[in-house]
Amino acid sequence: MLNPQIANEVIAYAISQGADFAEIFVEKHNSVNLSVLSSKVHEIKSGIDFGIGVRLIYGTKVLYGYTNKADKEELLRITKALAAQDRRDPVATSTALNFIKTVDHHQAQKGLRNDPISMEEKIQYLLKIDAAARSQSDKISQVTCGVLQRLQDIEIFNSEGLHIGDTRNYTRLMANAVATDGSEQSTGYEAPGALCGWELVDRINPNQMGELVAKQAMIKLTADECPAGKMPVVIDNGFGGVIFHEACGHLLETTSVQKKASVFWDKMQEEIAHTAVSAVDDGTMENYWGSINIDDEGMETQKTQLIKDGKLTSFLVDKVGAMKTGYERTGSGRRQSYKYAPASRMRNTYIEAGEHSLDDIIATIDNGVYCKKMGGGSVKPGTGEFNFSAQESYLIKNGKIDRPLKGATLIGTGPDVLKKISMVGNNFELAAGMCGSVSGAVPTTVGQAALKVDEILVGGKA
Repeated sequence: MLNPQIANEVIAYAISQGADFAEIFVEKHNSVNLSVLSSKVHEIKSGIDFGIGVRLIYGTKVLYGYTNKADKEELLRITKALAAQDRRDPVATSTALNFIKTVDHHQAQKGLRNDPISMEEKIQYLLKIDAAARSQSDKISQVTCGVLQRLQDIEIFNSEGLHIGDTRNYTRLMANAVATDGSEQSTGYEAPGALCGWELVDRINPNQMGELVAKQAMIKLTADECPAGKMPVVIDNGFGGVIFHEACGHLLETTSVQKKASVFWDKMQEEIAHTAVSAVDDGTMENYWGSINIDDEGMETQKTQLIKDGKLTSFLVDKVGAMKTGYERTGSGRRQSYKYAPASRMRNTYIEAGEHSLDDIIATIDNGVYCKKMGGGSVKPGTGEFNFSAQESYLIKNGKIDRPLKGATLIGTGPDVLKKISMVGNNFELAAGMCGSVSGAVPTTVGQAALKVDEILVGGKA
């Protein structure tokens, strides 16, 4: 996408201006967004974005700029403006860089179906979701569904002689159902995604997806109010992992560790969780939503063991994080687009499966709450204090799942919850999501098997 000779001259100029490291990130991004509302096509949007980001590092100081133009004069202009912010004396440069084009292994993305899929086929698929959801009850008052497809081509050059490129093909489905009974309303929601093309639908039955979101909405419509207080809670698999991601995962990124803004910054090799907990961040999982072949600094992705048997074993480390903390890079430098400098970010982050069945875990609780599916929430950076709502939850009574609940909220801190997870199930599952941080929003996967938290504050109205 960018002439290597231009990249060579721009990077050589940056080094001549005293930069310790220079990098060019090139991106072309195609997107198509299709949605159905009220059983009709609601919106079809498509677009192409192209841009180039230039990053200079002086010591550990990062300077960043970007443009939509690929010509040498524009890139030199941006580089000169960035270098002027540091005001170092120019240095003599040696011969031009000999870029080494790294061979792509593509371990994270395989088997893409390249045949074109008509817009009509996609519309009919979404309409099947819509019809299946509405068929569950006349109380389903609205259904929204859609598909987002992105094709991202990137190319990276840097002053260490690296020249590498990658292509990332993303597809994500979404379905939302609203159930209404008088003044009462409730919703159901699913949004699976993968690092692949339209073949994602080969493993997602549209009728089952529509039925699922409708049933979620209907269950909550007649549910009892959730009791409040401290009690044991079972958080089920899949999107239940969002609590670990938000309340703990961000505290393990060097984005916060390097500032000592994380409670874990000085806890390496210490026990920070119950011995039942082992956690991983893995970018290599084939075709998963949060997977990448290379990170946005050009490093090959890897599987990183964050916690092993309760002990902290690694952080998520990007280039600047490595410089500031001394820990080795983990292929975790990510960014939303060329408009952002990279930072340490999660990929597919999950708590590893244990040995217990869900029924066995439920059976250990006399009175508590079972959160079958988690929803959204808020987290306080640095401490991991969180407040998450449960999208679907049930009362646990005498070791069995009793009646459905609504309004359940889990309140606590990530570090505290990690120590109170005493049982981890064997029903491991992952779920797609989007994660926002200093380098924008990136696709990430969360996951876990069902787990038991011995005590946590539950918010409710009962």
